[in-house]
Amino acid sequence: MSASAAACWYRNFKIVGAATVVHVDLKEDAAHEALAQSWLDERERERSRRFVFEGSRRRFALCRAALRGILCSWLGCENDQLKFESTEHGKPVALLDGAPDPISFNVSHSGEHGLIALAHEGRLGVDVEERVVHRNMDLLIQGVFAESEQERLAMARGNEKTRLFFKLWTIKEALIKAHGSGFALNVSEFEVPPDMLNGATKSAVRLPQLPRVTWHVEDLGNDSFAAAIAHELP
Repeated sequence: MSASAAACWYRNFKIVGAATVVHVDLKEDAAHEALAQSWLDERERERSRRFVFEGSRRRFALCRAALRGILCSWLGCENDQLKFESTEHGKPVALLDGAPDPISFNVSHSGEHGLIALAHEGRLGVDVEERVVHRNMDLLIQGVFAESEQERLAMARGNEKTRLFFKLWTIKEALIKAHGSGFALNVSEFEVPPDMLNGATKSAVRLPQLPRVTWHVEDLGNDSFAAAIAHELP
Protein backbone atom coordinates (compact mmCIF):
# COMPACT_ATOMS: atom_id res chain seq x y z
CA MET A 1 0.00 0.00 0.00
CA SER A 2 1.62 3.26 -1.05
CA ALA A 3 1.90 6.14 1.39
CA SER A 4 -0.18 8.39 -0.90
CA ALA A 5 -3.00 5.83 -1.13
CA ALA A 6 -2.93 5.10 2.58
CA ALA A 7 -3.06 8.79 3.48
CA CYS A 8 -6.38 9.08 1.65
CA TRP A 9 -8.28 7.02 4.18
CA TYR A 10 -6.17 6.86 7.37
CA ARG A 11 -3.90 9.35 9.03
CA ASN A 12 -2.30 10.10 12.37
CA PHE A 13 -4.89 11.65 14.69
CA LYS A 14 -3.14 12.22 18.02
CA ILE A 15 -0.13 11.22 20.13
CA VAL A 16 -1.24 10.35 23.66
CA GLY A 17 1.80 9.80 25.88
CA ALA A 18 3.53 6.72 24.46
CA ALA A 19 0.53 5.76 22.30
CA THR A 20 -0.31 6.76 18.73
CA VAL A 21 -3.92 7.13 17.61
CA VAL A 22 -4.80 6.91 13.91
CA HIS A 23 -8.11 8.03 12.39
CA VAL A 24 -9.64 5.85 9.66
CA ASP A 25 -12.11 7.42 7.22
CA LEU A 26 -14.92 4.89 6.77
CA LYS A 27 -17.03 6.73 4.23
CA GLU A 28 -18.02 4.86 1.06
CA ASP A 29 -15.21 4.90 -1.49
CA ALA A 30 -14.96 2.12 -4.08
CA ALA A 31 -11.24 2.61 -4.71
CA HIS A 32 -10.34 2.51 -1.03
CA GLU A 33 -12.53 -0.53 -0.43
CA ALA A 34 -11.01 -2.45 -3.35
CA LEU A 35 -7.48 -1.66 -2.17
CA ALA A 36 -8.38 -2.63 1.40
CA GLN A 37 -9.80 -5.97 0.26
CA SER A 38 -6.58 -6.72 -1.62
CA TRP A 39 -4.63 -6.34 1.63
CA LEU A 40 -6.74 -8.85 3.57
CA ASP A 41 -5.71 -12.49 3.78
CA GLU A 42 -8.12 -15.23 2.74
CA ARG A 43 -9.48 -15.79 6.24
CA GLU A 44 -10.20 -12.06 6.60
CA ARG A 45 -11.87 -11.89 3.18
CA GLU A 46 -14.07 -14.82 4.19
CA ARG A 47 -14.97 -13.02 7.42
CA SER A 48 -15.74 -9.89 5.40
CA ARG A 49 -18.09 -11.82 3.11
CA ARG A 50 -20.08 -13.07 6.10
CA PHE A 51 -21.22 -9.59 7.12
CA VAL A 52 -24.90 -9.13 6.28
CA PHE A 53 -24.74 -5.34 5.99
CA GLU A 54 -22.52 -3.58 3.48
CA GLY A 55 -21.57 -0.90 6.02
CA SER A 56 -20.25 -3.50 8.45
CA ARG A 57 -18.25 -5.15 5.67
CA ARG A 58 -16.77 -1.81 4.62
CA ARG A 59 -15.81 -0.79 8.17
CA PHE A 60 -14.13 -4.12 8.87
CA ALA A 61 -12.13 -4.13 5.62
CA LEU A 62 -10.98 -0.51 5.84
CA CYS A 63 -9.98 -0.78 9.52
CA ARG A 64 -8.20 -4.13 9.15
CA ALA A 65 -6.30 -3.01 6.03
CA ALA A 66 -5.31 0.23 7.77
CA LEU A 67 -4.10 -1.78 10.77
CA ARG A 68 -2.06 -4.01 8.47
CA GLY A 69 -0.50 -0.99 6.76
CA ILE A 70 0.40 0.65 10.07
CA LEU A 71 1.86 -2.52 11.58
CA CYS A 72 3.94 -3.19 8.46
CA SER A 73 5.37 0.31 8.81
CA TRP A 74 6.04 -0.04 12.54
CA LEU A 75 7.54 -3.52 12.24
CA GLY A 76 9.35 -3.09 8.94
CA CYS A 77 7.72 -6.23 7.55
CA GLU A 78 5.72 -7.33 4.53
CA ASN A 79 1.95 -7.73 4.67
CA ASP A 80 2.06 -11.50 4.08
CA GLN A 81 4.20 -11.90 7.22
CA LEU A 82 1.29 -10.71 9.39
CA LYS A 83 -1.48 -12.86 10.83
CA PHE A 84 -3.97 -12.20 13.61
CA GLU A 85 -5.22 -14.42 16.41
CA SER A 86 -7.69 -13.64 19.19
CA THR A 87 -7.36 -13.91 22.95
CA GLU A 88 -9.89 -15.74 25.10
CA HIS A 89 -12.01 -12.58 25.23
CA GLY A 90 -11.74 -11.83 21.51
CA LYS A 91 -8.99 -9.21 21.58
CA PRO A 92 -6.80 -9.56 18.45
CA VAL A 93 -3.06 -10.18 18.69
CA ALA A 94 -0.62 -9.72 15.80
CA LEU A 95 1.63 -12.60 14.76
CA LEU A 96 4.80 -11.82 12.81
CA ASP A 97 6.03 -14.90 10.96
CA GLY A 98 3.90 -16.96 13.34
CA ALA A 99 5.29 -15.46 16.58
CA PRO A 100 3.29 -13.05 18.77
CA ASP A 101 4.51 -9.47 18.48
CA PRO A 102 4.60 -7.29 21.63
CA ILE A 103 3.08 -4.20 19.99
CA SER A 104 -0.23 -3.35 21.66
CA PHE A 105 -3.08 -2.17 19.48
CA ASN A 106 -6.81 -1.71 19.63
CA VAL A 107 -9.44 -0.80 17.04
CA SER A 108 -12.85 0.84 17.31
CA HIS A 109 -15.30 2.13 14.71
CA SER A 110 -18.66 3.85 14.59
CA GLY A 111 -20.45 5.16 11.53
CA GLU A 112 -17.93 6.94 9.31
CA HIS A 113 -15.11 7.02 11.86
CA GLY A 114 -12.55 4.46 12.98
CA LEU A 115 -9.72 4.81 15.48
CA ILE A 116 -6.66 2.59 15.84
CA ALA A 117 -4.46 2.99 18.92
CA LEU A 118 -0.96 1.50 19.06
CA ALA A 119 1.90 1.44 21.56
CA HIS A 120 5.15 -0.48 21.88
CA GLU A 121 4.22 -1.68 25.37
CA GLY A 122 1.38 -1.63 27.88
CA ARG A 123 -2.21 -2.72 27.41
CA LEU A 124 -4.47 -0.18 25.76
CA GLY A 125 -8.03 0.31 24.62
CA VAL A 126 -9.73 2.88 22.41
CA ASP A 127 -13.40 3.58 21.75
CA VAL A 128 -15.15 5.88 19.27
CA GLU A 129 -18.88 6.58 19.06
CA GLU A 130 -20.91 8.82 16.81
CA ARG A 131 -23.28 10.76 19.05
CA VAL A 132 -26.56 9.14 18.05
CA VAL A 133 -29.18 9.68 20.76
CA HIS A 134 -30.57 6.39 22.13
CA ARG A 135 -34.28 6.17 22.86
CA ASN A 136 -33.45 4.13 25.97
CA MET A 137 -30.63 6.42 27.15
CA ASP A 138 -32.09 6.72 30.66
CA LEU A 139 -32.14 2.92 31.02
CA LEU A 140 -28.54 2.73 29.84
CA ILE A 141 -27.56 5.39 32.37
CA GLN A 142 -29.11 3.36 35.19
CA GLY A 143 -27.43 0.14 34.11
CA VAL A 144 -23.98 1.40 33.17
CA PHE A 145 -23.08 4.37 35.35
CA ALA A 146 -22.26 4.68 39.03
CA GLU A 147 -24.36 6.84 41.35
CA SER A 148 -22.13 9.93 41.11
CA GLU A 149 -22.15 9.67 37.30
CA GLN A 150 -25.93 9.31 37.22
CA GLU A 151 -26.28 12.40 39.41
CA ARG A 152 -24.04 14.44 37.10
CA LEU A 153 -25.98 13.27 34.03
CA ALA A 154 -29.29 14.11 35.72
CA MET A 155 -28.11 17.72 36.06
CA ALA A 156 -27.33 18.01 32.32
CA ARG A 157 -29.87 18.90 29.66
CA GLY A 158 -30.19 18.52 25.89
CA ASN A 159 -26.96 18.45 23.90
CA GLU A 160 -24.88 18.82 27.05
CA LYS A 161 -26.36 15.57 28.41
CA THR A 162 -25.74 13.74 25.11
CA ARG A 163 -22.11 14.87 24.95
CA LEU A 164 -21.50 13.96 28.60
CA PHE A 165 -23.17 10.56 28.16
CA PHE A 166 -20.90 9.64 25.25
CA LYS A 167 -17.81 11.05 26.94
CA LEU A 168 -18.37 8.82 29.98
CA TRP A 169 -19.45 5.86 27.82
CA THR A 170 -16.29 5.96 25.67
CA ILE A 171 -14.02 6.31 28.71
CA LYS A 172 -15.56 3.21 30.27
CA GLU A 173 -15.44 1.28 27.00
CA ALA A 174 -11.77 2.18 26.52
CA LEU A 175 -10.97 0.94 30.03
CA ILE A 176 -12.88 -2.31 29.46
CA LYS A 177 -11.01 -2.93 26.22
CA ALA A 178 -7.65 -2.09 27.78
CA HIS A 179 -8.37 -4.41 30.70
CA GLY A 180 -8.88 -7.17 28.15
CA SER A 181 -11.56 -9.21 29.90
CA GLY A 182 -14.51 -7.92 27.89
CA PHE A 183 -17.78 -7.30 29.70
CA ALA A 184 -16.65 -9.62 32.49
CA LEU A 185 -15.55 -6.27 33.92
CA ASN A 186 -18.74 -4.68 35.28
CA VAL A 187 -18.79 -1.06 34.12
CA SER A 188 -21.01 0.03 36.99
CA GLU A 189 -18.41 -1.16 39.50
CA PHE A 190 -15.89 1.53 38.63
CA GLU A 191 -16.22 5.27 38.15
CA VAL A 192 -14.81 7.73 35.67
CA PRO A 193 -12.21 9.90 37.46
CA PRO A 194 -14.02 12.79 39.23
CA ASP A 195 -11.92 15.44 37.47
CA MET A 196 -12.99 14.07 34.07
CA LEU A 197 -16.59 13.92 35.24
CA ASN A 198 -16.27 17.65 35.87
CA GLY A 199 -14.67 18.58 32.54
CA ALA A 200 -11.00 17.51 32.56
CA THR A 201 -9.78 15.85 29.37
CA LYS A 202 -7.26 13.45 30.93
CA SER A 203 -6.58 11.68 34.20
CA ALA A 204 -5.15 8.54 35.82
CA VAL A 205 -7.36 5.79 37.21
CA ARG A 206 -7.08 2.44 38.97
CA LEU A 207 -9.71 -0.26 38.60
CA PRO A 208 -10.87 -2.27 41.63
CA GLN A 209 -10.21 -5.49 39.69
CA LEU A 210 -6.53 -4.52 39.13
CA PRO A 211 -5.68 -2.16 41.99
CA ARG A 212 -1.93 -2.12 41.30
CA VAL A 213 -2.27 -1.03 37.66
CA THR A 214 -2.56 2.66 36.76
CA TRP A 215 -4.21 3.63 33.49
CA HIS A 216 -3.81 6.92 31.66
CA VAL A 217 -7.24 7.91 30.36
CA GLU A 218 -7.83 10.70 27.86
CA ASP A 219 -10.90 12.12 26.17
CA LEU A 220 -10.31 12.24 22.38
CA GLY A 221 -13.71 13.56 21.38
CA ASN A 222 -14.27 16.37 18.87
CA ASP A 223 -17.25 17.88 17.07
CA SER A 224 -17.63 14.78 14.85
CA PHE A 225 -17.50 11.98 17.43
CA ALA A 226 -16.93 11.00 21.03
CA ALA A 227 -13.80 8.94 21.77
CA ALA A 228 -11.41 7.96 24.52
CA ILE A 229 -8.21 6.02 25.07
CA ALA A 230 -6.94 4.09 28.11
CA HIS A 231 -3.27 3.05 28.27
CA GLU A 232 -1.49 1.09 30.98
CA LEU A 233 1.27 3.16 32.57
CA PRO A 234 4.65 1.55 33.32
